[in-house]
This record gives sequence, structure tokens and C-alpha cells, in this order.
Amino acid sequence: MRIQSLVLFVNQRLHLLLQSVLGKYGILDRQNNGEKIMYEYLKGIITKITAKYIVLEANGIGYILHVANPYAYSGQVNQETQIYVHQVIREDAHLLYGFRSEDEKKLFLSLISVSGIGPVSALAIIAADDNAGLVQAIETRNITYLTKFPKIGKKTAQQMVLDLEGKVVVASDALPAKVSVQASTENQELEEAMEAMLALGYKATELKKIKKFFEGTTDTAENYIKSALKMLVK
Repeated sequence: MRIQSLVLFVNQRLHLLLQSVLGKYGILDRQNNGEKIMYEYLKGIITKITAKYIVLEANGIGYILHVANPYAYSGQVNQETQIYVHQVIREDAHLLYGFRSEDEKKLFLSLISVSGIGPVSALAIIAADDNAGLVQAIETRNITYLTKFPKIGKKTAQQMVLDLEGKVVVASDALPAKVSVQASTENQELEEAMEAMLALGYKATELKKIKKFFEGTTDTAENYIKSALKMLVK
């Protein structure tokens, strides 16, 4: 086991070094409608889910993928899954952001193209899973709605409207998840959901009220997150 771990570690380091060197000189980059990309998607086995990211193992390498709602992948653990990705290369880190579909990835890229919106803020917007509401807010210039997302102030919301009005097309929303009522003294799924929302940038004071609302119910962490986000951005 120790030898296998060392081999995996060396492979990961060599992989990152190769990306850094070749990426620096543009060898691995290619153009796709004006966008420089290194990966379109990764296909592998989901081996781990945390409040901030999932781990996808592909070809013996465990990739950390930062996603909007990690618990949306709970039903795919230990299954082969294809996840669209976008890579951000910084001096101190190589980060991969994962998406359930190509449309979700396109929405992410549109959002981070706006000055003032970084990857974490973009993931928080996507996690709300209110695509129709987002498009409507942009098209009707509803600044109040847009500023309900974490770290989106009035100036950034106005920039979103200026940059994205008439340009964002997304799929229709799924029906909101139903939450069943059942007495419970400890709700691990709810705790995990609150932890994930903290990672997205929502304030503890906001989440305290949301958590109280869901006390005594039972559901998956994924559905708690979806329902809570719809309440927060209503």
C-alpha cells in the first residue's frame, strides 16, 4: 500500500509539473470559440464528497473538483461519471471546477467573465439552481434579486446586467425538492448541507434561520441545499 501511495503521489506531482511547464508555453492550450482550455471533461469514479469539493479518480489520479453542490453527486459515488471541467492555473495552485453539464459550465464561464465575480461566487449562484430566476433578473435588471447572492454587491450586480443582458440562455429549472417531516434529534444531512453553504459564502446568521426552519424534517443534503438556496434568493 505504501508503494502504491508513493507511486500515486509521484504521478500527481509529475502531472502538475508537466501541466505547468507546457501550459506556460501554450503547448497544451487549444482554442474553442475563443476560449483557451486544457480539459473539456473528465471521466472516472467519484470516490469522495466533502462540503467544498468532490474527488474524481481517473487513470489512477484523484482530481479535486470544486462544484456548486457537492451533495448533488451523492448518488454517483463509486460509479463512473463524466464531469465537465474548467481549469484555473494560479502561481500557488491549479484548481479544477466541475459541472454536471456543458450548459452549466457555459453559465459558469459567463458569470466569471463579469468583473467582480470569481469562481466561488459563480458556484454559489449556480448552486441556487434557479436558472429561470437568474435570467429573468438579468433581463429585467432586478438588482435586488442579484444582490442576494454571497459577495454580490450593487456595483457587481449592475455589471452583471451590463455584461450578460441578452446573452445568458440556460435550461429550465427542475421542480423544487420536497422535504418530508420526521422528528429527529440529530440530522447529519442537514449539518452537511449547512457546511456546504458556508463554503459557498453564505453567512452563519442567515443559515441559522434556515437550519431552524428545517429542524424536525428529513431529506438528503442535496435537497436541503436546493430548498435553502431557493428560500435565500426568493
